[in-house]
Amino acid sequence: MNGQGNGWQGEAGGTPQGRSPRREPDALAVLERIALEGLREQRRARRWSVFFRLAFLAYLVALLGVLLAGREAAAPLPGGRHTALVELRGEIAADAPASADSIVRGLRAAFGHERTAGVILRINSPGGSPVQAGQIYDEIRRLREAHPDVPLYAVVTDIAASGAYYVAAAADEIYADKASLVGSIGVLMDGFGFAEAMRKLGIERRLLTAGERKGFLDPFSPARPEDLAHMKRLLEQVHAQFVEAVREGRGDRLKDDPQIFSGLIWTGEEAVRLGLVDGLGSAGYVAREVIGAERIVDFTPKEDFLERLTERLGAAVARALTRLGAATLR
Repeated sequence: MNGQGNGWQGEAGGTPQGRSPRREPDALAVLERIALEGLREQRRARRWSVFFRLAFLAYLVALLGVLLAGREAAAPLPGGRHTALVELRGEIAADAPASADSIVRGLRAAFGHERTAGVILRINSPGGSPVQAGQIYDEIRRLREAHPDVPLYAVVTDIAASGAYYVAAAADEIYADKASLVGSIGVLMDGFGFAEAMRKLGIERRLLTAGERKGFLDPFSPARPEDLAHMKRLLEQVHAQFVEAVREGRGDRLKDDPQIFSGLIWTGEEAVRLGLVDGLGSAGYVAREVIGAERIVDFTPKEDFLERLTERLGAAVARALTRLGAATLR
């Protein structure tokens, strides 16, 4: 009995020991697969949840934008005579808010409105492209001739330098704050030269061109005197155009001071003394005391709301999807 029991126990005891090496790994693998599949399902559900939330939010914001845009478009301008305002802020460049296309569009709308008593071009800009500034200057001169009964005043806030003053010179009069920065009637071109550093580091420059002077002023090659002379001549040409525009716009109000066209900059108070500015005052002062129409209506072109909204939402969705993709890869 004991012997048989011992034998039975030995057989029974041997069975689990013999099977465990085969069954336990299988069970663990199944549990691991189930757990991983559950995690994947949670991630998929989370991604779709975020996606639908973003899509719904985009729909609501777009709908709100349409309603607001429609309300702004339908809102009538206040009755009576008004002073029209156009803002010129930041760098004057083709791809900037202060581009010639944008500023000219605002000026045309301001001059063209039947209740405009006068126009203020409020400037806060360090300058920029001479081409863009020249186009705004020419259009101001044209609009003043086309609307002789509507004066245009340039009002400087913080700064009107270089190309920004180029634009201001086309106005009937220029006003500024006593601490404004005005002037910088000059032309600038700058860069770096790395030829000597490359020589010391033992770096060879391989520049291939078709045309003897095509690679002139390459920063990684030694500067040639004839190239520098050529660029100096071009800069002087553009500077002469700038000076001519200022003289045409300001006339005999400019004082006979050679420093005016040297590229220096002055405070508004000094600019009045030099004839670069006609008086000190803000946009509100000019509207009230000079134009005589205290109510100011802003004609500055605004960026299309829906276009701006679409770009921002697109960027937000792209960032969200990028984060989700990165989380999935982890």
